[in-house]
Amino acid sequence: MRRWERWLPQAAAALVTVAGLAPSVATTSAGSGSASNVPSSHYVVLSGDDQAADALGYRSGCTDGRAGRTGLRVLFFGTQEKDGRIRPPGTAVATPAIRVGLDWAAHASAGWVRGFTQCGQANAVLALGVNNKSDGGADPASAGTAWAQLVDQVGAAAPPSRVAVTGALDGEPSWSPARWATSWVKAYTSASSRLLYAANSADGCPTTGQAENCSNGWTVGDVYQVSTGAAPTVVALPQIYRTDGTQARQWGYISQWGTQHGGGPLRVVGALSQQAACRQQPGCARTDNSPDAARQQLAQALDSGATTKHDTALVSTDVDWLRPTDPR
Repeated sequence: MRRWERWLPQAAAALVTVAGLAPSVATTSAGSGSASNVPSSHYVVLSGDDQAADALGYRSGCTDGRAGRTGLRVLFFGTQEKDGRIRPPGTAVATPAIRVGLDWAAHASAGWVRGFTQCGQANAVLALGVNNKSDGGADPASAGTAWAQLVDQVGAAAPPSRVAVTGALDGEPSWSPARWATSWVKAYTSASSRLLYAANSADGCPTTGQAENCSNGWTVGDVYQVSTGAAPTVVALPQIYRTDGTQARQWGYISQWGTQHGGGPLRVVGALSQQAACRQQPGCARTDNSPDAARQQLAQALDSGATTKHDTALVSTDVDWLRPTDPR
């Protein structure tokens, strides 16, 4: 067995066997892949004090619990900045949007866990995520370590028979130098043994040929590193937003690159789509893939290579916007 293959028992345990779940409940069956019937992930809009964070998390978790869908979901909290605070997803450093401390994210996450477990009987892998935007001046090693500590804190308090808490990174080449992202991932994986879901994009990466250049000075090897190569606990949940399948083919190419360079194929667990977010906030030109289409495109791209063929069912999760004013 190659070293890269040893991730499967841990990832499968986190995704499928929380409280003895059957694999079928963690995946999306053909024809059922709209955003309304797969586990929901959330871009969390930051607002208010720690009590408000707990209430927002509880309301969202309760809604997700009542939906009764077992599986993986991600809470995306935004960008870490140099003062240790976080700004909301989808913003730049100049935004006047509110910033919050790590405690806010911890309270929102704990509220979600409490709401999810009190309002339903499903089980979840809850990945707590930030992104790799470096414009806030955060030191990547300090930021990665701090996030790992938060994930461990929330995870230690969660009921293990219902919710497995892990980390996540929305890593996109356009948002930082490659060194920033790789340093963050190294720090996280050094500080925590919990899985890190790489909910990444592959901006500018090739789909065919022998090229290795991606956007913003990144290479295919850099994307592979932050999506699988950095540690056995890093697993890929690629963004498959485009309806034309380009993103899926990029990830198929990156996986083939891994096998050709001795690292093995990507450790892919599923596909991330954003159909629900696009319905809330129009303007997603051809990037509103359904969860089922995203998963099928990714599976097809991985299966196109003899050395990257994926033998386990891919999971689906679809992201929406979680705003304090939205009804839940």
